[in-house]
Amino acid sequence: MSAPHRLWLAAAHHRAFLNGGWAFVRAVGADITGAAGGERRTTPVRMALAGFAEALKDLPAGEALLHVDAADAARLAPLFGGEPPADEDLAPYAPLVAALAARAVRLTRIADAAGTPLAFARAWADLASDKAKAAGPFRSPIPKTNLAKVQGL
Repeated sequence: MSAPHRLWLAAAHHRAFLNGGWAFVRAVGADITGAAGGERRTTPVRMALAGFAEALKDLPAGEALLHVDAADAARLAPLFGGEPPADEDLAPYAPLVAALAARAVRLTRIADAAGTPLAFARAWADLASDKAKAAGPFRSPIPKTNLAKVQGL
């Protein structure tokens, strides 16, 4: 049995300006990739779902292990059999429920992200949120030179 694909996902949201961002780092064997994006007028849940959808887009078949912090774990809980966040519309979850039906993804909550690929993704999600505030919606790959510096892979 091969090792599972590994995903680190972070979402960011600025409550006052309503802009948000997401970023992921993905390790499929020795291949490391990542992307970041953001939007204006959004919610933290929508950013977590958007980032997760992007991370799954061209992920090869096989088992995957998703690493997130406690806040994003709560936002993604309905996809893994947990309770949805209070007062949250469940419609945005539907496309991911269908995408997850055909693959095995396990959710792992990381208590302290310092020095992990999740900390790297968190920094990119914050940057993406700021960029979305200034320039509007976008999606961009994280440069390979930056990914080569990620600790903990």
